[in-house]
Amino acid sequence: MIKLKRVAVALAALGMISAQAAEVEVLHWWTSGGEAKSAAELKRMIEAKGDKWKDFAVAGGGGENAMTVLKSRVVSGKAPTAAQVKGPSIQEWGAEGTLASLDSVAKAGEWDKLLPGVVANVMKYKGSYVAVPVNVHRVNWMWVNPEVFKKAGADVPKTWADFPAAAEKIQKAGFIAVAHGGQPWQDFTVFESVVLGVGGAQFYNDALVKLDQKALTSPTMEKAFDTFRTVRKYIDKDAANRDWNLATAMVINGKAAMQFMGDWAKGEFTAAGKVPGKDYLCLAAPGTDKSFTFNIDSFIVFKQSAADAAKGQADFANAVMSPEFQEVFNLNKGSIPVRSGVSLAKFDDCAKLSAKDFADTAKSGGLVPSIAHQMAVPAATTGAIQDVVTSFFNSNESSKDAVKKLASAAKTK
Repeated sequence: MIKLKRVAVALAALGMISAQAAEVEVLHWWTSGGEAKSAAELKRMIEAKGDKWKDFAVAGGGGENAMTVLKSRVVSGKAPTAAQVKGPSIQEWGAEGTLASLDSVAKAGEWDKLLPGVVANVMKYKGSYVAVPVNVHRVNWMWVNPEVFKKAGADVPKTWADFPAAAEKIQKAGFIAVAHGGQPWQDFTVFESVVLGVGGAQFYNDALVKLDQKALTSPTMEKAFDTFRTVRKYIDKDAANRDWNLATAMVINGKAAMQFMGDWAKGEFTAAGKVPGKDYLCLAAPGTDKSFTFNIDSFIVFKQSAADAAKGQADFANAVMSPEFQEVFNLNKGSIPVRSGVSLAKFDDCAKLSAKDFADTAKSGGLVPSIAHQMAVPAATTGAIQDVVTSFFNSNESSKDAVKKLASAAKTK
């Protein structure tokens, strides 16, 4: 267990903070656009409680840079009050014995009633809350340009079995069927939606969350790989290394018919002045309308020696879970509130559909963590599986060989 030391509060020595104030140092990577606005709003809420916000923003790397800095700080005994961490990494930090409990805050705020069980469990280590969730991104979206489908005389595919016929018509009409960026994480994002649509939520959970060897090597998984290759057939030859937002622009500009990407893509349509239901459609990926793959931002809290640390962490957690912040943050981010009871009056139709499906799948069992976005299994395992998926996507490897490699990669620790 790492010995923790108190983070110095220089201004306290100058008498600039009352005895009741707490310094809340927050490590995050919200450094651009709406995320930066959200961080500023959280700072305002924390300081309104009489605490001092100490910003610890680490840009770049999609959080990888921040994690490198965080590990260094914890090892040196200078852990921040809270740090942006998600998915199985929460459990890994919990195992280090460095995290503080938020159980008293969660009990008072009735988090178990406000959060779906599958989400609450991700925020706990050995049954105790050690993290607070911020939002929910839905990953299994299909973004559609209805005008392209109309010109091609194609129907929007409702299942993966419907997909080839629609894609063929679109391609023959001179359009690109699927806008995609040939980057490993984008390949993996499409793959998980294919697995979900081909096998269903229970199969997805068995194969890509529980890593059950029987499911991983099953005929259903072979069929998923076959379908995945079919999708590859309808992606343009210039897709390699294309950023996701440029692929989204292809749908917006009418060059491509559809894109399989999380709800952060909606921000690109909004920025282009497009209206959901008219200029574009937000639909669940084929065969996944009864399921929901989630990607959640969250913060863990660290044990601190300062006497006022518990107050600062409680204030921070309560602010993050407040309806006020949940609304502001998610309007900026394009995601939806993770807790129930937040008004959706200001949200668009795509967000309202996402919120409805989130609540419905939480009850039905269709709510599952995104493996492509580090919510399902440890990072090393995720990386090994992603390598198998991308290798298959860019080769002529057989589906039978791919499932064998997938099963082997799932054993990576």
